[in-house]
Amino acid sequence: MAEIDYSKHIKRDVATEAREALAEGEDVAVRSDMVDEVAESPRENGWLETIKRLFGGDRVLWVIITALMTISVLVVYSSTAKMAYMPSSGSSTTEFLHSQLGLLAFCIVVLFVAHRINSDFYRNVSYLAFAVAFGLTLAVYFVGTASINGAARWINIFGFQFQPSEMLKIAIIMYLARVLAERQTKIASMQIVPTLKFWRWNTPKQKRIWKQGGIPIFMPIVLSCMVIMPAHTSSAVLVFGISLVMLFIGRVSLREIWRVIKWALVGVAFVAMMGLGRSHTAGGRIETWIDVWTQDRTKVAVQDLSDTERAMIAINNGGIMGRGAGQSSMRVEMTHPESDYAFALFVEEYGIVIAMILIALYVWVFFRAIEIFRQCPEKYPSLLSLGIALLITVQALLHIMVSVNILPETGQPLPLISRGGSSLLFTSAGLGMIMSVSRQTIEGLFKEE
Repeated sequence: MAEIDYSKHIKRDVATEAREALAEGEDVAVRSDMVDEVAESPRENGWLETIKRLFGGDRVLWVIITALMTISVLVVYSSTAKMAYMPSSGSSTTEFLHSQLGLLAFCIVVLFVAHRINSDFYRNVSYLAFAVAFGLTLAVYFVGTASINGAARWINIFGFQFQPSEMLKIAIIMYLARVLAERQTKIASMQIVPTLKFWRWNTPKQKRIWKQGGIPIFMPIVLSCMVIMPAHTSSAVLVFGISLVMLFIGRVSLREIWRVIKWALVGVAFVAMMGLGRSHTAGGRIETWIDVWTQDRTKVAVQDLSDTERAMIAINNGGIMGRGAGQSSMRVEMTHPESDYAFALFVEEYGIVIAMILIALYVWVFFRAIEIFRQCPEKYPSLLSLGIALLITVQALLHIMVSVNILPETGQPLPLISRGGSSLLFTSAGLGMIMSVSRQTIEGLFKEE
């Protein structure tokens, strides 16, 4: 009489094992204790397995995302005290906190849904997403409902306000990932940038360049930067920089990348000379940045300091261990401690040691994306995941470098932490796309190209 040890076959059905043994002509005696173990194991671990199946993808990234969203609650609750106590404010810090918690809950849903959608869908809608994002960003200048310092950035759709430029940051990466992935067999030898000598554009060679690479690859980058720059110069620079890296990762030749840079330099010179967009504001910020490095500012009153200088004071106040949660004194002096200078407020309250861990989390996002990029066998999803991770990490580092005056003021929010629905929403969607690629790779849903 054969005895079956079901401890070695936990995931197999008892009846199936018995039928196989009977088919071989053996008598089967099932040990009751093993049957009980098999029966009880799924009940005990069923909820855990369900969660693992629902929240697929890179588990380290899930931990990082959870940590960043938790920090967001702490930063927003503390930083909005200034807004709550203003005479014109009709809200309290609790109401701002509830608003942030509600927004985070919605973004978690967006992230979850995005990570359950296969990357083929993102590939198929990439052209449409870019067109919609570009159109909405352009429409802001005509039907925008809000502005800061004369720069219209928000649009109202069905009662909800958001910044289309945040959507365009993700959409241009989706677009470039697709056009580069589709041309991998010939992209290294392609010319994608037309000559600056526009009078030669009518020649057969230049027509071919415009058709093969100029219109499908080069022009979307140019148009994206042009439509963002009048309202948010730093975002246009960020999009341009990320696009260059995408071209490099996508195996575009360095010669063509240099030609893109030459076009950009000519464009920036033209904008500066004509005083277009917010070039005057950008120029003023660069002058302030230089002044902080070259002039003695110790005797300047706090109210006359720039926001970056106040942020540096906040970081200095925080020191190694910080002043404690909710104990920031500079939050009342900084213009936007809840968004543009969230990192400075965080350092003041929690100290440099904890802030270094925060920086490590953002860098970790990029390194996890590199691992996902290496493991993914298909070109489009691998380019998509690495591009979005690069956007998030670089934006975070820009925000941090502004706080310590390494760069002029940019107004870039700290991803997943700064208060602001548009940035939080589209960052969550982007992270969901990265998790989608990771999930499909782990599940073996990709095919080697």
